[in-house]
Amino acid sequence: MIPLAERVRPKTLEEFIGQEHILGENKALRKLLEQKKIFSMILWGPPGCGKTTLAKLIAEIVEADFYEISAVSSGVKEIREIIQIAEQNFEKGKTTILFIDEIHRFNKAQQDSLLHSIESGKLILIGATTENPSFEIISPLLSRCRIYVLHPLSEDELKKILNQAIQNDSYLRKLRFEFIDREFLIQISNGDARILLNVFEISIELARSKGEPLVIDKDIIAEAIQKKKIDYDKLGEEHYNLISAFIKSIRGSDPDAAVYYLARMLEGGEDPLFIARRMIILASEDIGNASPNAIVIAVSAFQACHFVGMPEARIILSQCATYLASQPKSNAAYLAIENAIDDVRKLPNYPVPLHLRNAPTKLMKDLSYGKDYKYVHDFENHFIIENYLPEELKKKQYYFPTEEGQEKIIKERLIKWWKGKKKY
Repeated sequence: MIPLAERVRPKTLEEFIGQEHILGENKALRKLLEQKKIFSMILWGPPGCGKTTLAKLIAEIVEADFYEISAVSSGVKEIREIIQIAEQNFEKGKTTILFIDEIHRFNKAQQDSLLHSIESGKLILIGATTENPSFEIISPLLSRCRIYVLHPLSEDELKKILNQAIQNDSYLRKLRFEFIDREFLIQISNGDARILLNVFEISIELARSKGEPLVIDKDIIAEAIQKKKIDYDKLGEEHYNLISAFIKSIRGSDPDAAVYYLARMLEGGEDPLFIARRMIILASEDIGNASPNAIVIAVSAFQACHFVGMPEARIILSQCATYLASQPKSNAAYLAIENAIDDVRKLPNYPVPLHLRNAPTKLMKDLSYGKDYKYVHDFENHFIIENYLPEELKKKQYYFPTEEGQEKIIKERLIKWWKGKKKY
């Protein structure tokens, strides 16, 4: 059977619930659609707010030839094939709409391939994204599209969607419901109509095993959440479980476990840039100066994933994850800034020592700003023992390098320089 969310997808603007700020009476987009006018646009909003449904409705209203692809699994080849069809349609006076779900996953080359056809008017693009278009979509493409921000659905809107599904779906109309805990169902949906309908559908099948009339109570809904077909919900618990296991595996120097959880996330549809960002953080927090190249590799991996996109980005992520897992570990840099911030928040703002202060004016020089500052390059080995902290903190130490990797060399150098003045 076709999933409930697909069966009850609105067929007209009147059936579409939500996004009144762009589709309400006398709103710009609605007025254009009523005139059957259309242009390229980016729909930016959270999952389950109606981006795909709205794109399909637009195509239906303007009587366009509609093509839908996902940026996760499609590439330039598919785009070129659709552009070729669009050019033929254009000659016949017919509009072609290309809907690209998760358009932020397209790399620069893939986005570039759309520009000419959009500018010429031969192809209308509707892109859907959960990410800020300003960061993820190239400027030339953004300049050719209008941006519409879609909001999470309110509880009242989700209630209307649920009631509409029960009233309009031919299968649901045949069922006898004794009780539906609408409040709990809507609460766990978190503004996402897709989650609402998917969990409700599974709840019905679980309740039917106990006979009719159906009781869809909190226990049934909770069981449905556990058994829902989507094993990896990017906004749910498993999302956090997997990224946590991935990071802890790298921190624990197990490249095999890291790659396994990486594969789980990628197969579940996780954004590769999210994974890459987390590895940049880990490179400083858990490796730091034990292997200074770690952050260079992590940043390069993020940039490469952004340029290349999936599916090839999986190779880059794997290289980075296995490299980071295989490096010596140190959290000394992380602890240093955490301890320093703790002091900044708890202690007074002690004055900067006079010899370290900037003295751009005569008055400041007269007040001894910068007086007796020793320029280290004038001394042997470009170093001199000097106090750089406020007087009240001069014995304070935040950075304690470890014996791991290159940090051991850093530690030995600092010991040699400070000659017992600091506790390395």
